[in-house]
Amino acid sequence: MLLSRYFLPIGTTLLSLLAAVDAYTLVDTFDHTNFFDKFSFFTARDPTLGFVDYVTRDSAHQNKLLSYENNQVYLGVDYTTYAPKGGRSSVRLTSNAAYNQGLFIADITHMPVGCGTWPAFWMFGPNWPSSGEIDIIEGVNAQLTNSITLHTSPGCTIANPNSQPGTVTQSTDCNLSSAHEGCSVRTFSPKNFGRGFNAIGGGVYAMQWASSGIYVWFWPRGEIPSDITAQRPNTWAWGQPLATFESGANGGCDFNRAFRDQNLVFDTTFCGTWAGGVWGSSSCSNLAGSCEQYVRENPEAFREAFWLINSIKVYL
Repeated sequence: MLLSRYFLPIGTTLLSLLAAVDAYTLVDTFDHTNFFDKFSFFTARDPTLGFVDYVTRDSAHQNKLLSYENNQVYLGVDYTTYAPKGGRSSVRLTSNAAYNQGLFIADITHMPVGCGTWPAFWMFGPNWPSSGEIDIIEGVNAQLTNSITLHTSPGCTIANPNSQPGTVTQSTDCNLSSAHEGCSVRTFSPKNFGRGFNAIGGGVYAMQWASSGIYVWFWPRGEIPSDITAQRPNTWAWGQPLATFESGANGGCDFNRAFRDQNLVFDTTFCGTWAGGVWGSSSCSNLAGSCEQYVRENPEAFREAFWLINSIKVYL
């Protein structure tokens, strides 16, 4: 159904119907009034094998890795310790609440940047990857644009006929065990990721998860739709998504089966299977022989490796 909405002429009566169908109710807000109480702190070994030490809430607070600043949520990393044992300290937060479909709107003013970093804002379900993973913001090292990716168990193939022009579909097989380890859309504008994102004061990402598919939009600061600001989001008025994932060929994808009971996650890791794995082919390799060496020996390089979040709002 979402496929046709961007192209078909629609009369007033149908527009009213669509608005009613797309009506959402705000059910959760994560902001400076409650953020750390509504998330749990992951402190186990990094599953992506990063050179990172995920610390507890108390430790993060004591070492100034998290705070509420000017009505914003700060999530940072250690940028003072030389050669930290076991990895550079950081935080990985998982929402206490899990969701099954909905509209998720993230207002973020700054994201982690820098060689060696691997920041992500994402969602995942239990018994990963059988309940799916949705990567809304993710990238590594000096990456200039965002990689929006889905990971599933076998049997989910997508199409993205309505992703914005300029985006690149890197894979349509969402199976984690496929050659590309998921289905991914690479964005085209540096405004929606990394240093370009931070330079404009960030913006708003919206992700709609429905039975028909998963859709992601982005607006730079100053271009955020008034319906979002008014907490009355109307996806029918937003135009073409930045990334569209709908059922593709060869059996397609049952989004009700492939994605279930998803928790929100914010984290910043270092090196690991992705940032470390592509180190040698990136411009960052001029800085050190390996990703881990760079992260270990250059603490001051990670002053800008922080999230600054205005709010996350969940509508059902």
